[in-house]
Amino acid sequence: MAPHDIQALGSHRCLLGESPLWHPAEQCLYAVDIPGRQVLRWREGADAPDAWPQAAEPGCIAARAGGGLLVARRDGLWALDTETGAQALVSPPPYDPARLRFNDGKVDPAGRLWVGSISDAREPEAVLYRFDAGSFAAQVTGLTTSNGLAWSPDGRRVHWSDTKAHRIYVADFDVAAGALSSPRVFAEFSLRTPGVAYGGRPDGAAMDAEGHYWAAMFEGGCLLRIAPTGEVVRRIELPAACPTMPTFGGADLRTLFVTTAREKRPAEELERQPLAGAVLQLRVDAPGLPAMLTHS
Repeated sequence: MAPHDIQALGSHRCLLGESPLWHPAEQCLYAVDIPGRQVLRWREGADAPDAWPQAAEPGCIAARAGGGLLVARRDGLWALDTETGAQALVSPPPYDPARLRFNDGKVDPAGRLWVGSISDAREPEAVLYRFDAGSFAAQVTGLTTSNGLAWSPDGRRVHWSDTKAHRIYVADFDVAAGALSSPRVFAEFSLRTPGVAYGGRPDGAAMDAEGHYWAAMFEGGCLLRIAPTGEVVRRIELPAACPTMPTFGGADLRTLFVTTAREKRPAEELERQPLAGAVLQLRVDAPGLPAMLTHS
């Protein structure tokens, strides 16, 4: 896809944009800026987003069935009332916040929130958790950066990635029990090696209605559409080196919104890539799956 088919959503630039969420009831886009400590909302036609400052880094958000959002921050899981701005602690973090913080998260087909952590020390001590009945339960351990959550259209498979390991996993999923089994490697990408072309590492992801997994390749400047077999069937070059996560939105769920990062990037790169940190948008053929609402 040619660069001119990809546009920025307004003039706002995040340091590290993440967790884009097309709200199925409100029909608007939410996202977070992790180091900027903000939850953001883009209304239709607005150049700049609404913003809710956060006292700690927000890793991801989820839409609540009763209204407002859940915000998974370094200091725990919080409820955000987007009408009043009120914030309330739902649960403390299940880890040491001096070493870890929450990262990527999504709601499963039964309305349970799943959220992973990331290790500040880049050690394999991160965990993918399921939040249910008011508490966190570890589901996958030994990760460095838990990322890339997405369920297949029938809910029978769940995907996640470990960005540091350059690897995407898939497992069988029991929707009723909220349990995964038979985890295995779905796709794997080359580490940075002298003399070898580097394609980036898998960050956040989204699933389309045809069962294809869309991965943002951080430092690879592209999106990959990956078939259920693990085969890359499409690559879309982006005007920013560090895409972080795609999500499907718009009335027909065929607009792909992609958050990006500009934090800690070289000055010469940012000069060449003025859209770094923007939310990018482009149209695709296959629609995505609507975001699930959580009852937590």
